[in-house]
Amino acid sequence: MFLENMSMAFHAIRANKLRSFLTMLGIIIGIGSVIAIVSIGDTMRNMFAELYQDVGITQAIISYGYWNDDWRQEDYFNLAELEQIQEVFGDQIAYIDSRAYASAEVRAGRGTMNFEFDGIKENYIDVQPVTMVYGRYLNEGDILGRRKNAVMNAESARMLYGTENAVGKTFRTTIYGYTDEYTVVGVYRKEMSPFQRLMMGGSGDTGEAYIPETILTWPNDSIYYCRLFAAEGTDMTDFMNRVTAYIAKIKDRKPEDYYVSTAVEEMGSVDSVMGALSAAVGGIAAISLVVGGIGIMNIMLVSVTERTREIGIRKALGARTRDVLVQFLTESAILSACGGVIGVSLAVSLVSLAGVLLQLDVIIRPSVIILAVSFSAIVGLFFGIYPASRAANADPIEALRYE
Repeated sequence: MFLENMSMAFHAIRANKLRSFLTMLGIIIGIGSVIAIVSIGDTMRNMFAELYQDVGITQAIISYGYWNDDWRQEDYFNLAELEQIQEVFGDQIAYIDSRAYASAEVRAGRGTMNFEFDGIKENYIDVQPVTMVYGRYLNEGDILGRRKNAVMNAESARMLYGTENAVGKTFRTTIYGYTDEYTVVGVYRKEMSPFQRLMMGGSGDTGEAYIPETILTWPNDSIYYCRLFAAEGTDMTDFMNRVTAYIAKIKDRKPEDYYVSTAVEEMGSVDSVMGALSAAVGGIAAISLVVGGIGIMNIMLVSVTERTREIGIRKALGARTRDVLVQFLTESAILSACGGVIGVSLAVSLVSLAGVLLQLDVIIRPSVIILAVSFSAIVGLFFGIYPASRAANADPIEALRYE
């Protein structure tokens, strides 16, 4: 009986191909929109998680709170204090520095461009890995000797010098009022998709380079920030509470006087916002499924009216009310499920294509697809109940008289 109802439903759908397609269009758009939006949301959340992995999931920044009015010169950090913090917490801290950075115009020959300089220590590569393509990374001698050496991004080297192999080349720049000549001792590359670079804030016309931290903290080594990377697997909340308490103790301050920002907290906030936004937009898109369901109800009512005589003949030949009800419910569910399958195919294809173009790993959860198709079938059944009931309860005598 089930196979017979399926066969009759497909026959009725094929008999009115255009009308059936237009009826399914609402379901196609609704299902496609829901899957596309949820997939985009999941992909964005995964991308942000990867971005935070790139910047260091155990990264934290500490500074004296901007809300405090009783600022003292002693509230600045200095390099000796950073070393002291490293010694106290030992292997629990993978890296610590001053988070020193500067923006400046660089001149090399006749060429000029803007650069972002990060002041680092020699072991920064341990927490922020890069691929050295030419030359070497900064070493301890560069840091302690405040040498005017730089490790440059490969793309930046190509834009400034016309070649990626810029080892040995020099440039002049003015940082904090001091103009000096710097030598490129290494060129690195860090692979990122264009979209990731955009989200990281990278600019196509701004260069990037590492220079010794001690150059940017000179001459008094007063530091506003303390940046650290905890060892992998560290409970950041507990660890940062202990670090902040220690800093407050040596500074004769209270722990609550300090501002603390961790990558874990930022990632959690971003993930919550992205999840809520995805759910909200997906819910709005799901409204179109209701519109599609109403379309199915409308066309099924038309179908019942057109096939009144057929219904009368079936009931006169012994078809039960339940048989007629199941027949039209099956047709309604198939219309909706077919629209769901087409919508899924379109959504998966478009999202995958966008992922290829943007060089992103697209996340499409099978559970969302199964739920979407199931929901579309349920919508078809729900909105097909009234037309099917109307057909099933038709008076066979009146139906036979219908022209």
